[in-house]
Amino acid sequence: MNYETIIGLEVHAQLLTRSKMYCGCSADYASAPPNTHVCPVCLGMPGVLPVINRQAVEYTMMTALALNCAVSGRTKFDRKNYPYPDLMKGYQISQYDAPIGLKGSLTIEVDGRKKEVGITRVHLEEDVAKLLHRSSPDGHDYSLVDVNRSGVPLMEIVGEPDLRSPEEARQYLIKLRSILRYLGVSTGNMEEGSFRCDANISLLPEGGQEFTAKAEVKNMNSFKAVYLAMEYEAQRQRRAMAEGKKLVQETRGWVEDRGKTVSQRSKEYAHDYRYFPEPDLPPLVIGRDWVEAVRKKLPELPEARRDRFMADYGLPLYDADLLTRDRDMAEYFEEGVKASKEVSAKEVSNWLLGEASRIINAAGIDVVAFRKKVGPPRLVGLIQDSHGTVNIATAKTVLEEMFRTGKDAAAIIGQRGLGQISDTGELEKIVAGVINSNAQPVADYRAGKETALKFLVGQVMKATRGRANPQLVNEVLKQKLIKD
Repeated sequence: MNYETIIGLEVHAQLLTRSKMYCGCSADYASAPPNTHVCPVCLGMPGVLPVINRQAVEYTMMTALALNCAVSGRTKFDRKNYPYPDLMKGYQISQYDAPIGLKGSLTIEVDGRKKEVGITRVHLEEDVAKLLHRSSPDGHDYSLVDVNRSGVPLMEIVGEPDLRSPEEARQYLIKLRSILRYLGVSTGNMEEGSFRCDANISLLPEGGQEFTAKAEVKNMNSFKAVYLAMEYEAQRQRRAMAEGKKLVQETRGWVEDRGKTVSQRSKEYAHDYRYFPEPDLPPLVIGRDWVEAVRKKLPELPEARRDRFMADYGLPLYDADLLTRDRDMAEYFEEGVKASKEVSAKEVSNWLLGEASRIINAAGIDVVAFRKKVGPPRLVGLIQDSHGTVNIATAKTVLEEMFRTGKDAAAIIGQRGLGQISDTGELEKIVAGVINSNAQPVADYRAGKETALKFLVGQVMKATRGRANPQLVNEVLKQKLIKD
């Protein structure tokens, strides 16, 4: 029997607020010593009273609006009860039946096809503490609890089970993270845990109406991991069905080094959490004026900016799409285009997506870190130099040194004597020497082998340490070879 893969994603994103969700502790906990950003509220002490973080609510409203959701006029917070060592209170303050955002959508594109994926809800809750698992010298295992993360605002975006392949799931996450970064509400960093994904996956028999029991897959900390976990899990479920085994609703974990999912526990249902309204927080009324005020704060989003880059700068879809996936990259590009009328938008795009991105990826940094060394005007200045002052190969070398030292292109070119040789008389002397030293390639060229000319050009470039103007080298070589 043939089966269709059914995937629905639940994404948790930490919000970029200064303080935690229900107390005044700093939410900037990443580099802090354990248990230093804590108070009686986030420690879950008896008798404490939580207070709602207004900024976190607004960030969740912004996200809901960007995802085409309806924003609830009246929302509330609920206690989600479950016993686990990273939850000191024994419950999490979350939202159950009255979330902030409802019934939205996100459009993705896979293999040239656009697809609208439903968004079930966008709600707000608090993050939990972090467990650190250790082993003592005598072989005993134990766990430590760092409460710094407990109470950090956490937004959950629940998607409809509209995804039909691991690639669709990957593209959904890329698009969603891009939107969150454009909004400035989350770093969206999966490796650091500020953007986390749980995937619900099941199968639908061909021509059938009922899904098989779904598995919730956790512990995926990269887009690649999500893709591979979905591929594995879909095949595992198909094998089980082919062998006549019964699939059960369960939670499974992705084990990266083994390339497989493993069963962790039976999947909980909503009633297992014994939700009830948080008695210490009153229902929250969100008036239309507040919604419209938040709507006005929405920036230009990735898809709109992509279309504008194509219309305003004449970029192809490929370039515009890559440039606008990241807000910082898009802003770098646009500042670069405006920095000089002598450099085209396509040239800026080529350098930014090519050599600059290569340096960024090799260094393991982002565009923000790159621009601290090489700002848009500096990059564009180098591109302008490549029009005649230096050749392209030299310009690429100069860019690496600009990034390494923070110096301007002009200073590096001048100090290292990298200016392009465009003086015909000087080149004629170098070309004559190359011809005299390479009798066989000269004979091959005169016998009609055009490839021999490329070799001779390479020898001239080598003799000039890449500083010669390649076009002029070609012209001088051809003239010399005909005359001689």
